Amino acid sequence: MRRRLLGSMCLLALVAVILTATLSAVVFYGQITRDMNREMHNGIGYIKAGLDEEGRLFFDRIKNVNPDTRITLIDQDGTVLFDNKIDPVNMENHANRPEVAGAFKNGQGEDIRFSATMEKRTHYIAQRLPDGTVLRLSSTTDTVLSALKQNIPMIVLAILLVILLAFLLARRQVRKIVDPINSINLEEPTENDVYEELAPLLMRVHHQRRRIDNQISELNQRQEEFDAITANMEEGLIVLDERGFVLYVNHSALKLVDAEWTDPAGKHISSLNRDLKFQMMVDDALDGEFSEEMFVFEQRRYQLRANPVFQGDKKQGAVLLMLDVTEKEKAESVRREFSANVSHELKTPLTAISGFAELLKNDMVRKSDIPAVADRVYEEACRMADLIDDIIQISRLDERSELPPKETADIYQIALEVVERLTGKAEHEGVRLNVEGQPTKAEVMPRLIEELIFNLCENSIKYNKPGGEVNIRIFEQDGRATIEVADTGIGIPSEHCERIFERFYRVDKSHSRETGGTGLGLAIVKHIVASHHGDIRLDSTPGVGTTITVELP
Repeated sequence: MRRRLLGSMCLLALVAVILTATLSAVVFYGQITRDMNREMHNGIGYIKAGLDEEGRLFFDRIKNVNPDTRITLIDQDGTVLFDNKIDPVNMENHANRPEVAGAFKNGQGEDIRFSATMEKRTHYIAQRLPDGTVLRLSSTTDTVLSALKQNIPMIVLAILLVILLAFLLARRQVRKIVDPINSINLEEPTENDVYEELAPLLMRVHHQRRRIDNQISELNQRQEEFDAITANMEEGLIVLDERGFVLYVNHSALKLVDAEWTDPAGKHISSLNRDLKFQMMVDDALDGEFSEEMFVFEQRRYQLRANPVFQGDKKQGAVLLMLDVTEKEKAESVRREFSANVSHELKTPLTAISGFAELLKNDMVRKSDIPAVADRVYEEACRMADLIDDIIQISRLDERSELPPKETADIYQIALEVVERLTGKAEHEGVRLNVEGQPTKAEVMPRLIEELIFNLCENSIKYNKPGGEVNIRIFEQDGRATIEVADTGIGIPSEHCERIFERFYRVDKSHSRETGGTGLGLAIVKHIVASHHGDIRLDSTPGVGTTITVELP
């Protein structure tokens, strides 16, 4: 803008100088012509007066006075009688000259004749004298064009000086015009004190800026919402452009494939995973085809869905959605194993019950043995009922459904009630139960905590030694309610410690059959701890005993 203004002002000055010079020359030339015409009329008057005084001898006296002015005396028939520049003998008849003819006819005549070759203009004034002759004066001047040509150096110099002066003044003026515009505060357009002509523009800028700020704020809010949603997705999300370069990738996607990208935007997807099948799925998606495959990466299984993105009929890129199905498949495997174990565990008592029932039906049992057989059938039925109850319980804990509400309860008091229930069984097994600690209150599901302590204590009694002990400690540590159950039983080998909380897992299956356990007690304990968002630890030494510690918020 500064250059355009400066150039325009200099061009305007140049045009103004040229037009001024030309018009001035025309005006001055006209003025000079009028002055010369007046002087020639005056000259005729003076010469006429001289002739009246001295006669034609007057011509001899003024012959060389003014060589620029030509004086001619013409007779009535057009013959030249006198000329101050040329011998009259050599001159042609002047009767037909316009100014001479005008003087003969009207007493005075004028004419102007141009010489194109000489670029000259000659003024003629003729006046009839009393004796019938005509006195003519002529004066030659340059034409306007000729005058301009002769003064070109001066004109050019004047133009250069004017342009230089105009440039300096224009630059100063342009600075005064442009600087306030350049210093406009676009952050607050309405607070600028500039030209009134800019007020409507600044007002529009103000409204436009507010609109843009609102749009940017809305876009930022949407971006933050999008980032918050995608950042907390367990699924991995990758957005690609039409060339396969990454536009967006969330943290879950990087975590799923163990990538260490710090700024993934702008990188090609091939740098994330070079697996051929993966690349083929990306290519298919970029070509507009949906695909879905399973991948194994770092011992984990992923379900990858590659979806093309269209805008109208034009392909804009692709979206890759990665789902970690490792735990899901493990859960399915556990469920299938659980179903098989349930079938097996239920089949054992049912087989026994069915066998004894068949013996009784066919009178193959002696009357004296009937009570024993009935007791065995009753024990197997109770065992099956307990197993079904545990299966229902662990299923509910798995689904987190129908859980009792949490309430403030004293865990120490719950432990005392459990010990009271198990005292008879402990005495029968020759095991002593001890409860230590202090009142410890926490937000728990009392019924489940009671079952947790019951299962831990019952296991400690079952797998203890005659004369052994089960010590229950309830206390608070680091803001967490702690339940510690320690026994002096047979202990658990280290290779079984990690699997002891699995469903139906038994260290010594023959001993477990004898004690009548369902194999679900510790699995239920683990689920109860998980439902309270707590932690459970096991420390066991074969032949010495086992200690299980539960910490609840």
